[in-house]
Amino acid sequence: MKALSVRQPWAHHIFHDGKDVENRKWETNYRGDVLIHSSKSFDGPAADKRRFLIDHPHETFGAIVGIVEIVDCVSDMDSDWFHGPHGFVLRNPRLINPLPCKGMLGFFTPDIDFSQIRPLGDAA
Repeated sequence: MKALSVRQPWAHHIFHDGKDVENRKWETNYRGDVLIHSSKSFDGPAADKRRFLIDHPHETFGAIVGIVEIVDCVSDMDSDWFHGPHGFVLRNPRLINPLPCKGMLGFFTPDIDFSQIRPLGDAA
């Protein structure tokens, strides 16, 4: 399964706040499930990162944190989350137990044991 790195706080917003589009400078023809990798970096000033960590002390960085379906790629969208120039339209976000891994640019195949992918809270 392919993965896509997303900086915090945006990865959090996909799974907790209804963020329905991932903004990119490039287009994709890919459709289907993709793993979301929460990158180690934060998108915003240090003060915002401190506030984010205070509000979300258990948020994960540097790991695969969930799965989402990409259903379209658009250049315009009626969503408060769309800022373009391209947007991967997201549906069906599912959190998983985090799997530490190194991220990469673009779509990538993560160096993880795929048999370890479990819904969040499932210890089996």
